[in-house]
Amino acid sequence: MLVLCATGLVQESAQEPVHEPVHEPVHEPVHEPVRVGSKSFTESVVLGEVVRQLLVAEGFEARHQTELGGTRIVFEALRAGELDAYVEYTGTLREEIYAGRDLAEDGALEAALAGDGLRIVATLGFDNTYALAVRADTALELELETVSDLVPHTGLVYGVGHEFLERSDGWPGLAARYGLAPDSVRGLDHDLAYRAIAVGEIGVMDVYTTDADVAHHDLFVLRDDRTYFPAYAAVLVAREDLDERCPGATEVLGRLADALDEARMMALNARAKIDGLPEDAVAAEFLGEAFGLVGDVRASSLVSRVARATGEHMFLVGISLLAALLVGLPLGVIAARRRRLGRVVLAAVAVLQTIPSLAMFVFLIPALGIGWRPAVAVLFLYSLLPIVRGTHAGLRGVPRPLVESAAALGLGGWARLRLVELPLALRSILAGVQTSAVINVGTATIAAFIGADGYGKAILSGIRRDDTAQIMEGAVPAALLALLVQGAFDLFERAVLSPGLAAQNERSNDG
Repeated sequence: MLVLCATGLVQESAQEPVHEPVHEPVHEPVHEPVRVGSKSFTESVVLGEVVRQLLVAEGFEARHQTELGGTRIVFEALRAGELDAYVEYTGTLREEIYAGRDLAEDGALEAALAGDGLRIVATLGFDNTYALAVRADTALELELETVSDLVPHTGLVYGVGHEFLERSDGWPGLAARYGLAPDSVRGLDHDLAYRAIAVGEIGVMDVYTTDADVAHHDLFVLRDDRTYFPAYAAVLVAREDLDERCPGATEVLGRLADALDEARMMALNARAKIDGLPEDAVAAEFLGEAFGLVGDVRASSLVSRVARATGEHMFLVGISLLAALLVGLPLGVIAARRRRLGRVVLAAVAVLQTIPSLAMFVFLIPALGIGWRPAVAVLFLYSLLPIVRGTHAGLRGVPRPLVESAAALGLGGWARLRLVELPLALRSILAGVQTSAVINVGTATIAAFIGADGYGKAILSGIRRDDTAQIMEGAVPAALLALLVQGAFDLFERAVLSPGLAAQNERSNDG
Protein backbone atom coordinates (compact mmCIF):
# COMPACT_ATOMS: atom_id res chain seq x y z
CA MET A 1 0.00 0.00 0.00
CA LEU A 2 1.34 3.44 -0.87
CA VAL A 3 2.29 5.72 1.98
CA LEU A 4 0.80 9.18 1.55
CA CYS A 5 2.41 10.97 4.49
CA ALA A 6 0.70 14.20 5.43
CA THR A 7 2.06 17.06 7.46
CA GLY A 8 0.67 20.23 8.86
CA LEU A 9 -2.07 18.73 10.99
CA VAL A 10 -1.52 20.41 14.33
CA GLN A 11 -3.25 19.34 17.50
CA GLU A 12 -4.43 22.44 19.31
CA SER A 13 -6.16 20.64 22.14
CA ALA A 14 -6.77 17.04 23.22
CA GLN A 15 -10.34 18.04 24.02
CA GLU A 16 -11.29 19.96 20.87
CA PRO A 17 -11.39 18.33 17.43
CA VAL A 18 -9.33 19.94 14.71
CA HIS A 19 -10.45 19.58 11.10
CA GLU A 20 -7.85 20.13 8.41
CA PRO A 21 -7.97 19.92 4.63
CA VAL A 22 -6.58 16.96 2.75
CA HIS A 23 -2.82 17.23 2.12
CA GLU A 24 -0.80 16.13 -0.84
CA PRO A 25 1.72 13.30 -0.27
CA VAL A 26 5.17 14.59 0.57
CA HIS A 27 7.14 11.35 0.93
CA GLU A 28 8.24 8.69 -1.48
CA PRO A 29 5.80 5.75 -1.47
CA VAL A 30 6.90 2.55 0.26
CA HIS A 31 5.24 -0.80 0.77
CA GLU A 32 6.33 -1.67 4.32
CA PRO A 33 3.57 -1.87 6.96
CA VAL A 34 4.11 -0.38 10.40
CA ARG A 35 3.76 -3.14 12.98
CA VAL A 36 2.11 -2.00 16.21
CA GLY A 37 1.91 -4.14 19.35
CA SER A 38 -0.08 -4.17 22.56
CA LYS A 39 -0.13 -6.05 25.84
CA SER A 40 -3.06 -8.08 27.12
CA PHE A 41 -4.96 -5.39 29.00
CA THR A 42 -7.64 -3.04 27.74
CA GLU A 43 -5.74 0.24 27.87
CA SER A 44 -2.84 -1.19 25.90
CA VAL A 45 -5.15 -2.58 23.22
CA VAL A 46 -7.04 0.72 22.92
CA LEU A 47 -3.81 2.69 22.58
CA GLY A 48 -2.47 0.19 20.05
CA GLU A 49 -5.58 0.78 17.98
CA VAL A 50 -5.15 4.55 18.31
CA VAL A 51 -1.62 4.24 16.93
CA ARG A 52 -2.66 1.93 14.10
CA GLN A 53 -5.64 4.00 13.02
CA LEU A 54 -3.71 7.26 13.18
CA LEU A 55 -1.17 5.78 10.77
CA VAL A 56 -3.88 4.42 8.49
CA ALA A 57 -5.69 7.78 8.46
CA GLU A 58 -2.45 9.41 7.29
CA GLY A 59 -2.01 6.94 4.44
CA PHE A 60 0.26 4.32 5.97
CA GLU A 61 -0.35 0.62 6.00
CA ALA A 62 -0.34 -0.58 9.61
CA ARG A 63 -0.98 -3.84 11.44
CA HIS A 64 -1.83 -4.29 15.10
CA GLN A 65 -0.63 -7.40 16.93
CA THR A 66 -3.02 -7.35 19.87
CA GLU A 67 -2.79 -8.87 23.34
CA LEU A 68 0.75 -10.21 23.16
CA GLY A 69 0.87 -11.12 26.83
CA GLY A 70 3.16 -9.39 29.33
CA THR A 71 5.83 -6.73 29.16
CA ARG A 72 8.72 -9.02 28.32
CA ILE A 73 6.99 -10.57 25.31
CA VAL A 74 6.11 -7.23 23.73
CA PHE A 75 9.41 -5.51 24.50
CA GLU A 76 11.49 -8.44 23.25
CA ALA A 77 9.43 -8.44 20.05
CA LEU A 78 10.14 -4.73 19.61
CA ARG A 79 13.84 -5.14 20.31
CA ALA A 80 14.05 -8.10 17.91
CA GLY A 81 12.45 -6.08 15.11
CA GLU A 82 9.19 -8.04 15.05
CA LEU A 83 7.31 -4.86 16.07
CA ASP A 84 7.88 -1.22 15.19
CA ALA A 85 6.08 0.56 18.05
CA TYR A 86 3.94 0.12 21.15
CA VAL A 87 2.90 2.13 24.21
CA GLU A 88 4.94 1.48 27.35
CA TYR A 89 5.27 3.22 30.71
CA THR A 90 8.38 4.92 32.05
CA GLY A 91 8.16 3.18 35.42
CA THR A 92 8.08 -0.21 33.69
CA LEU A 93 11.03 0.71 31.51
CA ARG A 94 13.13 1.87 34.47
CA GLU A 95 12.13 -0.67 37.10
CA GLU A 96 11.42 -3.81 35.07
CA ILE A 97 13.00 -3.78 31.63
CA TYR A 98 16.19 -1.97 32.67
CA ALA A 99 16.13 -3.03 36.30
CA GLY A 100 19.51 -2.68 38.00
CA ARG A 101 20.64 0.28 35.91
CA ASP A 102 20.88 3.78 37.33
CA LEU A 103 18.49 5.75 35.14
CA ALA A 104 17.82 8.63 37.51
CA GLU A 105 19.69 11.25 35.50
CA ASP A 106 18.02 13.17 32.69
CA GLY A 107 18.47 11.37 29.40
CA ALA A 108 19.54 8.07 31.00
CA LEU A 109 16.37 6.25 29.96
CA GLU A 110 16.63 7.56 26.41
CA ALA A 111 20.26 6.41 26.27
CA ALA A 112 19.30 2.92 27.47
CA LEU A 113 16.63 2.67 24.79
CA ALA A 114 19.03 3.93 22.14
CA GLY A 115 21.38 1.09 23.06
CA ASP A 116 18.63 -1.29 21.95
CA GLY A 117 17.90 0.67 18.79
CA LEU A 118 14.75 2.25 20.24
CA ARG A 119 13.47 5.74 20.99
CA ILE A 120 10.53 7.53 22.59
CA VAL A 121 8.58 9.29 19.85
CA ALA A 122 5.79 10.74 22.03
CA THR A 123 4.85 11.16 25.69
CA LEU A 124 1.08 10.75 25.65
CA GLY A 125 0.33 13.07 28.56
CA PHE A 126 -1.01 10.82 31.32
CA ASP A 127 0.40 8.73 34.14
CA ASN A 128 -0.90 5.22 34.84
CA THR A 129 0.80 3.91 37.92
CA TYR A 130 0.22 0.86 40.08
CA ALA A 131 -1.83 1.07 43.27
CA LEU A 132 -3.48 -1.24 45.79
CA ALA A 133 -7.25 -1.13 46.13
CA VAL A 134 -9.92 -2.60 48.38
CA ARG A 135 -13.69 -2.57 48.23
CA ALA A 136 -15.19 0.69 49.48
CA ASP A 137 -17.09 -1.10 52.25
CA THR A 138 -13.87 -2.85 53.37
CA ALA A 139 -12.04 0.47 53.51
CA LEU A 140 -14.83 1.96 55.61
CA GLU A 141 -15.11 -1.03 57.94
CA LEU A 142 -11.35 -1.35 58.58
CA GLU A 143 -10.61 2.40 58.35
CA LEU A 144 -8.15 1.95 55.49
CA GLU A 145 -6.79 5.02 53.72
CA THR A 146 -3.16 4.25 52.94
CA VAL A 147 -1.13 1.18 52.07
CA SER A 148 0.46 1.38 55.54
CA ASP A 149 -2.98 0.84 57.06
CA LEU A 150 -2.97 -2.69 55.60
CA VAL A 151 -0.04 -3.88 57.74
CA PRO A 152 -1.99 -5.07 60.80
CA HIS A 153 -4.73 -6.73 58.71
CA THR A 154 -2.84 -9.90 57.81
CA GLY A 155 -6.06 -11.87 57.32
CA LEU A 156 -6.94 -10.03 54.12
CA VAL A 157 -6.39 -12.16 51.02
CA TYR A 158 -4.31 -10.43 48.33
CA GLY A 159 -4.92 -11.14 44.65
CA VAL A 160 -2.31 -9.58 42.34
CA GLY A 161 -1.38 -10.02 38.69
CA HIS A 162 1.14 -12.73 37.85
CA GLU A 163 3.50 -10.19 36.33
CA PHE A 164 3.13 -7.83 39.32
CA LEU A 165 3.85 -10.76 41.64
CA GLU A 166 7.30 -11.24 40.12
CA ARG A 167 8.50 -7.95 38.66
CA SER A 168 11.07 -5.82 40.45
CA ASP A 169 8.73 -2.84 40.85
CA GLY A 170 5.88 -5.07 41.98
CA TRP A 171 4.94 -7.13 45.00
CA PRO A 172 8.36 -8.15 46.41
CA GLY A 173 9.61 -4.56 46.74
CA LEU A 174 6.22 -3.25 47.84
CA ALA A 175 5.93 -5.82 50.62
CA ALA A 176 9.46 -5.04 51.80
CA ARG A 177 8.91 -1.25 51.75
CA TYR A 178 5.72 -1.43 53.81
CA GLY A 179 6.37 -4.56 55.86
CA LEU A 180 3.33 -6.32 54.41
CA ALA A 181 3.08 -9.96 55.47
CA PRO A 182 -0.44 -11.20 54.62
CA ASP A 183 -1.40 -14.79 55.24
CA SER A 184 -2.33 -15.34 51.61
CA VAL A 185 -1.10 -13.79 48.33
CA ARG A 186 -2.55 -15.25 45.14
CA GLY A 187 -1.43 -14.72 41.57
CA LEU A 188 -4.43 -13.91 39.37
CA ASP A 189 -5.12 -12.62 35.90
CA HIS A 190 -5.59 -8.86 36.33
CA ASP A 191 -9.09 -8.81 34.86
CA LEU A 192 -10.22 -11.89 36.80
CA ALA A 193 -9.08 -10.23 40.02
CA TYR A 194 -11.86 -7.67 39.63
CA ARG A 195 -14.41 -10.49 39.61
CA ALA A 196 -12.76 -12.05 42.64
CA ILE A 197 -12.76 -8.86 44.72
CA ALA A 198 -16.36 -8.09 43.73
CA VAL A 199 -17.59 -11.38 45.22
CA GLY A 200 -15.26 -11.24 48.25
CA GLU A 201 -12.84 -14.00 47.21
CA ILE A 202 -9.96 -11.57 47.72
CA GLY A 203 -9.72 -8.44 49.84
CA VAL A 204 -6.87 -6.49 48.20
CA MET A 205 -5.76 -6.27 44.58
CA ASP A 206 -3.33 -4.33 42.44
CA VAL A 207 -4.88 -1.87 39.99
CA TYR A 208 -3.80 0.58 37.34
CA THR A 209 -4.89 4.07 38.29
CA THR A 210 -6.63 4.63 34.94
CA ASP A 211 -8.61 1.36 35.14
CA ALA A 212 -12.30 1.92 34.45
CA ASP A 213 -13.09 -1.06 36.70
CA VAL A 214 -11.97 0.84 39.80
CA ALA A 215 -15.05 3.07 39.78
CA HIS A 216 -17.28 0.42 38.20
CA HIS A 217 -16.66 -2.04 41.05
CA ASP A 218 -16.74 0.70 43.71
CA LEU A 219 -13.14 0.16 44.82
CA PHE A 220 -11.14 2.45 47.09
CA VAL A 221 -7.57 3.16 45.96
CA LEU A 222 -5.16 3.26 48.90
CA ARG A 223 -2.69 6.13 48.97
CA ASP A 224 0.95 5.14 48.42
CA ASP A 225 2.09 7.00 51.56
CA ARG A 226 5.68 5.78 51.29
CA THR A 227 5.88 6.66 47.58
CA TYR A 228 7.00 3.21 46.54
CA PHE A 229 5.65 3.32 42.99
CA PRO A 230 7.54 5.56 40.54
CA ALA A 231 5.95 7.65 37.80
CA TYR A 232 4.49 5.58 34.98
CA ALA A 233 4.12 8.13 32.21
CA ALA A 234 2.68 6.57 29.05
CA VAL A 235 5.16 6.83 26.17
CA LEU A 236 5.13 5.59 22.60
CA VAL A 237 8.33 3.62 22.03
CA ALA A 238 9.43 2.90 18.48
CA ARG A 239 12.41 1.48 16.63
CA GLU A 240 14.98 4.01 15.55
CA ASP A 241 15.00 2.58 12.04
CA LEU A 242 11.24 3.05 11.57
CA ASP A 243 11.62 6.09 9.33
CA GLU A 244 14.07 4.19 7.13
CA ARG A 245 11.37 1.63 6.39
CA CYS A 246 8.38 4.00 6.51
CA PRO A 247 9.51 7.61 5.94
CA GLY A 248 7.49 10.10 7.96
CA ALA A 249 5.94 7.56 10.33
CA THR A 250 7.51 8.97 13.49
CA GLU A 251 6.42 12.48 12.48
CA VAL A 252 2.82 11.29 12.36
CA LEU A 253 3.14 9.34 15.64
CA GLY A 254 4.59 12.43 17.32
CA ARG A 255 1.18 14.07 17.06
CA LEU A 256 0.04 11.89 19.97
CA ALA A 257 2.25 13.90 22.35
CA ASP A 258 0.13 15.22 25.24
CA ALA A 259 -3.04 14.07 23.46
CA LEU A 260 -4.45 12.31 26.55
CA ASP A 261 -4.84 13.03 30.24
CA GLU A 262 -5.83 10.63 33.03
CA ALA A 263 -9.53 11.50 32.84
CA ARG A 264 -9.77 10.95 29.09
CA MET A 265 -7.80 7.70 29.23
CA MET A 266 -10.07 6.39 31.96
CA ALA A 267 -13.08 7.37 29.84
CA LEU A 268 -11.70 5.48 26.84
CA ASN A 269 -11.07 2.43 29.02
CA ALA A 270 -14.65 2.64 30.29
CA ARG A 271 -16.03 2.78 26.76
CA ALA A 272 -14.25 -0.50 26.00
CA LYS A 273 -14.45 -2.35 29.29
CA ILE A 274 -17.74 -1.15 30.79
CA ASP A 275 -19.79 -0.14 27.75
CA GLY A 276 -18.51 -3.10 25.72
CA LEU A 277 -17.51 -1.08 22.65
CA PRO A 278 -14.82 -2.77 20.52
CA GLU A 279 -11.38 -1.24 20.98
CA ASP A 280 -11.13 -0.19 17.33
CA ALA A 281 -14.41 1.73 17.66
CA VAL A 282 -13.16 3.41 20.86
CA ALA A 283 -9.96 4.44 19.10
CA ALA A 284 -11.93 5.78 16.13
CA GLU A 285 -14.08 7.90 18.46
CA PHE A 286 -10.98 9.40 20.06
CA LEU A 287 -9.27 10.19 16.75
CA GLY A 288 -12.43 11.85 15.48
CA GLU A 289 -12.82 13.99 18.60
CA ALA A 290 -9.14 14.89 19.03
CA PHE A 291 -7.94 15.22 15.44
CA GLY A 292 -11.00 15.18 13.20
CA LEU A 293 -9.78 11.97 11.55
CA VAL A 294 -11.88 9.10 10.26
CA GLY A 295 -10.95 5.87 12.03
CA ASP A 296 -10.51 2.42 10.52
CA VAL A 297 -13.16 0.24 12.18
CA ARG A 298 -13.32 -3.32 10.92
CA ALA A 299 -16.68 -4.93 11.67
CA SER A 300 -17.07 -8.69 11.28
CA SER A 301 -19.80 -11.24 11.88
CA LEU A 302 -19.63 -14.10 14.37
CA VAL A 303 -19.56 -16.65 11.53
CA SER A 304 -16.66 -14.94 9.75
CA ARG A 305 -14.69 -14.60 12.99
CA VAL A 306 -15.14 -18.25 13.92
CA ALA A 307 -14.33 -19.37 10.38
CA ARG A 308 -11.15 -17.31 10.31
CA ALA A 309 -10.10 -18.52 13.76
CA THR A 310 -10.79 -22.13 12.74
CA GLY A 311 -8.50 -21.81 9.74
CA GLU A 312 -5.76 -20.23 11.87
CA HIS A 313 -6.12 -22.86 14.58
CA MET A 314 -6.10 -25.80 12.18
CA PHE A 315 -3.01 -24.39 10.47
CA LEU A 316 -1.12 -24.28 13.79
CA VAL A 317 -2.23 -27.78 14.78
CA GLY A 318 -1.75 -29.33 11.33
CA ILE A 319 1.75 -28.01 10.60
CA SER A 320 3.07 -28.79 14.09
CA LEU A 321 1.55 -32.29 14.07
CA LEU A 322 2.99 -33.09 10.65
CA ALA A 323 6.45 -31.99 11.77
CA ALA A 324 6.12 -34.04 14.95
CA LEU A 325 5.18 -37.12 12.91
CA LEU A 326 8.21 -36.71 10.65
CA VAL A 327 10.52 -36.45 13.65
CA GLY A 328 8.69 -38.47 16.31
CA LEU A 329 8.24 -41.70 14.33
CA PRO A 330 11.97 -42.15 13.57
CA LEU A 331 12.82 -41.26 17.17
CA GLY A 332 10.34 -43.86 18.39
CA VAL A 333 11.89 -46.49 16.12
CA ILE A 334 15.37 -45.62 17.36
CA ALA A 335 14.18 -45.75 20.98
CA ALA A 336 12.64 -49.19 20.43
CA ARG A 337 15.64 -50.71 18.66
CA ARG A 338 18.44 -49.26 20.78
CA ARG A 339 17.63 -49.47 24.45
CA ARG A 340 20.36 -47.24 25.87
CA LEU A 341 19.81 -44.53 23.31
CA GLY A 342 16.08 -45.05 23.68
CA ARG A 343 16.20 -44.15 27.37
CA VAL A 344 17.94 -40.86 26.47
CA VAL A 345 15.43 -40.08 23.72
CA LEU A 346 12.41 -40.78 25.95
CA ALA A 347 13.88 -38.74 28.79
CA ALA A 348 14.60 -35.80 26.47
CA VAL A 349 11.08 -35.59 25.02
CA ALA A 350 9.63 -36.00 28.52
CA VAL A 351 11.69 -33.05 29.78
CA LEU A 352 10.40 -30.89 26.93
CA GLN A 353 6.86 -31.63 28.10
CA THR A 354 7.60 -30.20 31.56
CA ILE A 355 8.59 -26.72 30.34
CA PRO A 356 5.64 -24.29 30.71
CA SER A 357 4.30 -23.38 27.28
CA LEU A 358 4.28 -19.62 27.89
CA ALA A 359 7.92 -19.73 29.01
CA MET A 360 8.79 -21.69 25.87
CA PHE A 361 7.10 -19.03 23.73
CA VAL A 362 9.20 -16.30 25.39
CA PHE A 363 12.41 -18.30 24.89
CA LEU A 364 11.77 -18.61 21.15
CA ILE A 365 10.85 -14.97 20.42
CA PRO A 366 14.47 -13.78 19.89
CA ALA A 367 15.05 -16.55 17.36
CA LEU A 368 11.64 -16.87 15.69
CA GLY A 369 9.88 -13.60 16.51
CA ILE A 370 6.15 -13.49 17.23
CA GLY A 371 3.21 -15.01 15.39
CA TRP A 372 2.76 -18.50 14.00
CA ARG A 373 6.43 -19.55 13.76
CA PRO A 374 7.22 -19.85 17.50
CA ALA A 375 3.71 -21.21 18.09
CA VAL A 376 4.26 -24.04 15.62
CA ALA A 377 7.70 -24.72 17.10
CA VAL A 378 6.32 -25.03 20.63
CA LEU A 379 3.39 -27.20 19.56
CA PHE A 380 5.81 -29.41 17.63
CA LEU A 381 7.95 -29.93 20.74
CA TYR A 382 4.92 -30.75 22.89
CA SER A 383 3.66 -33.23 20.26
CA LEU A 384 6.79 -35.36 20.33
CA LEU A 385 6.30 -37.22 23.62
CA PRO A 386 3.02 -39.05 22.84
CA ILE A 387 4.19 -39.96 19.31
CA VAL A 388 7.62 -41.18 20.39
CA ARG A 389 6.21 -43.14 23.32
CA GLY A 390 3.37 -44.60 21.24
CA THR A 391 5.80 -45.74 18.54
CA HIS A 392 8.25 -47.11 21.11
CA ALA A 393 5.55 -48.99 23.03
CA GLY A 394 3.99 -50.38 19.86
CA LEU A 395 7.26 -51.70 18.46
CA ARG A 396 8.39 -53.12 21.78
CA GLY A 397 5.04 -54.91 22.01
CA VAL A 398 5.41 -56.78 18.73
CA PRO A 399 5.76 -60.53 19.55
CA ARG A 400 9.33 -61.67 19.08
CA PRO A 401 8.34 -64.95 17.33
CA LEU A 402 6.75 -62.91 14.51
CA VAL A 403 9.91 -60.84 14.08
CA GLU A 404 12.07 -63.97 14.11
CA SER A 405 9.82 -65.66 11.55
CA ALA A 406 10.12 -62.64 9.26
CA ALA A 407 13.91 -62.80 9.59
CA ALA A 408 13.86 -66.52 8.81
CA LEU A 409 11.99 -65.76 5.60
CA GLY A 410 14.92 -63.57 4.54
CA LEU A 411 13.45 -60.14 5.23
CA GLY A 412 16.05 -57.52 6.04
CA GLY A 413 15.80 -55.02 8.89
CA TRP A 414 14.06 -52.26 6.90
CA ALA A 415 11.66 -54.75 5.27
CA ARG A 416 10.76 -56.29 8.65
CA LEU A 417 10.11 -52.84 10.07
CA ARG A 418 7.95 -51.76 7.12
CA LEU A 419 6.04 -54.98 6.47
CA VAL A 420 5.73 -56.54 9.92
CA GLU A 421 6.60 -54.37 12.92
CA LEU A 422 5.04 -51.03 11.97
CA PRO A 423 1.71 -52.58 10.88
CA LEU A 424 1.51 -54.51 14.14
CA ALA A 425 2.41 -51.40 16.13
CA LEU A 426 0.02 -49.18 14.17
CA ARG A 427 -2.70 -49.05 16.79
CA SER A 428 -0.29 -47.82 19.46
CA ILE A 429 1.25 -45.31 17.04
CA LEU A 430 -2.16 -43.93 16.08
CA ALA A 431 -3.07 -43.59 19.74
CA GLY A 432 0.03 -41.46 20.31
CA VAL A 433 -0.69 -39.29 17.27
CA GLN A 434 -4.30 -38.87 18.36
CA THR A 435 -3.20 -37.80 21.83
CA SER A 436 -0.78 -35.27 20.35
CA ALA A 437 -3.44 -33.83 18.05
CA VAL A 438 -6.01 -33.38 20.82
CA ILE A 439 -3.43 -31.84 23.17
CA ASN A 440 -2.33 -29.48 20.39
CA VAL A 441 -5.85 -28.20 19.85
CA GLY A 442 -5.97 -27.08 23.48
CA THR A 443 -2.39 -25.85 23.76
CA ALA A 444 -2.69 -23.79 20.57
CA THR A 445 -5.12 -21.43 22.33
CA ILE A 446 -2.21 -20.17 24.46
CA ALA A 447 -0.36 -19.19 21.30
CA ALA A 448 -2.58 -16.08 21.14
CA PHE A 449 -0.23 -14.59 23.75
CA ILE A 450 2.40 -14.19 21.03
CA GLY A 451 0.12 -13.10 18.22
CA ALA A 452 -0.58 -16.50 16.64
CA ASP A 453 -4.36 -15.91 16.72
CA GLY A 454 -6.64 -18.94 16.43
CA TYR A 455 -9.34 -19.63 19.02
CA GLY A 456 -7.16 -18.29 21.83
CA LYS A 457 -7.56 -14.70 20.66
CA ALA A 458 -11.30 -14.70 21.38
CA ILE A 459 -10.77 -16.44 24.73
CA LEU A 460 -8.14 -13.93 25.90
CA SER A 461 -10.21 -10.97 24.71
CA GLY A 462 -13.27 -12.33 26.46
CA ILE A 463 -11.42 -12.77 29.75
CA ARG A 464 -10.00 -9.26 29.49
CA ARG A 465 -13.39 -7.74 28.66
CA ASP A 466 -15.29 -9.91 31.17
CA ASP A 467 -17.41 -11.08 28.23
CA THR A 468 -18.63 -14.65 28.61
CA ALA A 469 -20.05 -14.74 25.09
CA GLN A 470 -16.67 -13.86 23.61
CA ILE A 471 -14.94 -16.49 25.76
CA MET A 472 -17.39 -19.08 24.46
CA GLU A 473 -16.70 -17.89 20.91
CA GLY A 474 -13.24 -19.39 21.28
CA ALA A 475 -13.78 -22.12 23.86
CA VAL A 476 -16.73 -23.91 22.25
CA PRO A 477 -15.17 -24.25 18.77
CA ALA A 478 -11.90 -25.40 20.39
CA ALA A 479 -13.74 -28.12 22.30
CA LEU A 480 -15.70 -29.16 19.20
CA LEU A 481 -12.50 -29.28 17.14
CA ALA A 482 -10.85 -31.51 19.74
CA LEU A 483 -13.84 -33.88 19.62
CA LEU A 484 -13.81 -33.80 15.82
CA VAL A 485 -10.11 -34.65 15.73
CA GLN A 486 -10.61 -37.52 18.14
CA GLY A 487 -13.53 -38.86 16.10
CA ALA A 488 -11.59 -38.53 12.85
CA PHE A 489 -8.74 -40.61 14.25
CA ASP A 490 -11.17 -43.27 15.46
CA LEU A 491 -12.65 -43.53 11.97
CA PHE A 492 -9.19 -43.58 10.39
CA GLU A 493 -8.10 -46.38 12.70
CA ARG A 494 -11.13 -48.48 11.75
CA ALA A 495 -10.45 -47.85 8.08
CA VAL A 496 -6.76 -48.79 8.04
CA LEU A 497 -6.78 -51.65 10.54
CA SER A 498 -8.20 -54.92 9.25
CA PRO A 499 -10.15 -56.99 11.83
CA GLY A 500 -7.33 -59.51 12.04
CA LEU A 501 -4.64 -56.88 12.42
CA ALA A 502 -6.72 -55.01 14.98
CA ALA A 503 -7.11 -58.20 17.00
CA GLN A 504 -3.37 -58.85 16.78
CA ASN A 505 -2.68 -55.29 17.93
CA GLU A 506 -5.09 -55.78 20.82
CA ARG A 507 -3.35 -59.01 21.90
CA SER A 508 0.07 -57.33 21.58
CA ASN A 509 -0.99 -54.39 23.69
CA ASP A 510 -2.59 -56.65 26.30
CA GLY A 511 0.56 -58.69 26.44
